[in-house]
Amino acid sequence: MMDYTFWMEWAQFAVRWLHVITAIAWIGSSFYFIALDLGLTPEPGAPKGVTGAAWQVHGGGFYHIQKYMVAPDQMPSRLTWFKWESYGTWLSGFAMLILLYWMQAQFFLIDPRVMDLNVWQAVAISAGSLLFGWISYDLICKSRFGEDNTRLMLGLYVILVAMAWGYTQVFSGRAALLHLGAFTATIMTANVFLIIMPNQRIVVADLKAGRSPDPKYGKIAKQRSTHNNYLTLPVIFLMLSNHYPLAFASQYNWLIASLIFLMGVTIRHFFNTHHAHKGSPWWTWGVTAVIFGLIIWLSSIPKPDAGGDEDGMAMLTPDEARFAAAPGFEDVSDIVMGRCSMCHASEPGFDGIGRAPKGIHLETPREVAAAAREIYMQAGLSDAMPPGNLSFMEPEERAAIRKWYRAGEGYVQSAQAESAPKTNPGDS
Repeated sequence: MMDYTFWMEWAQFAVRWLHVITAIAWIGSSFYFIALDLGLTPEPGAPKGVTGAAWQVHGGGFYHIQKYMVAPDQMPSRLTWFKWESYGTWLSGFAMLILLYWMQAQFFLIDPRVMDLNVWQAVAISAGSLLFGWISYDLICKSRFGEDNTRLMLGLYVILVAMAWGYTQVFSGRAALLHLGAFTATIMTANVFLIIMPNQRIVVADLKAGRSPDPKYGKIAKQRSTHNNYLTLPVIFLMLSNHYPLAFASQYNWLIASLIFLMGVTIRHFFNTHHAHKGSPWWTWGVTAVIFGLIIWLSSIPKPDAGGDEDGMAMLTPDEARFAAAPGFEDVSDIVMGRCSMCHASEPGFDGIGRAPKGIHLETPREVAAAAREIYMQAGLSDAMPPGNLSFMEPEERAAIRKWYRAGEGYVQSAQAESAPKTNPGDS
């Protein structure tokens, strides 16, 4: 049976693939042009207006690259604008946000133990925070406070730390770090779409009309481009963090995310300095290692025990309760706890595994109900788990998991139908 969850999984796969492709294109071109811009040097006999040049070799060919600080005397008929890489990355990432965190908010976005939200409330906070991020960032950059770049960068870091803490007070740990990445990525793409590209169009239009462009446009674009340069690496970490519970599910996940931004600064400072032929500041490697060591230490601090009943059934969320009430739940709980809890435990009993994979524990009925979707995808629709079928899960047991989950989905659909406004058949 190809049900809703099946199609949703493939939709996420397709959009995630697109997101990775566009992100590689954007980050690759961004890093290349930054390194190129910093590495250009004056060249004797260069044409008028050329401020720097470089010879490069790649793929068996030699490339002679020249940079005009303003523009050549005659604008080329064909000019490549590097923008769609950025737009495509944000659009595909936003689609992933909708598919995974908005359409499945009860599984991935909302954690009632953090804040008990309705789905519409969580989605509104999610979308509103991205809009708030860009507006507040843009206003600060355009204010007198933003005239000093060092002061501006420190102020922006304080905002990012505050947002990291704020997200963890509202969403699940996984969603909090992901949203911090989306918050930052939205600023980066908006920089390209609303500031850098429009400013470049103004400059090109002035040149074509024979006017001298106002240098402020280049200065503003350079400032925003520098911000994007230093934000790229932390965004990559935050987007990958949902695969690593030691980062998102730890007590100090917001502090870990804050330190990641500092690591982005030290790493980029090394490469920016090196590409500008100003030496290699190897001290940044040591600072980066110290910060990373601090992150590892923070991840090892256990969360305080929230308490509750022994098997956790009194702490079920409404969605978890529906799966717990679905026919076959008791049998599936026995199957999962018998076949999977050797690894998915607070103290795994399988050699070589020190922590539960993905931070998912399957030692109690409540934990089985909470991980219903993952169990269905990993052990019901596929045989990904247990890995190599080490615990010898039988085909009949996988069939029981599928039957139980689909019954639980039926409960969800029935509940939604019951809560929908009743209409008179004659109304249509």
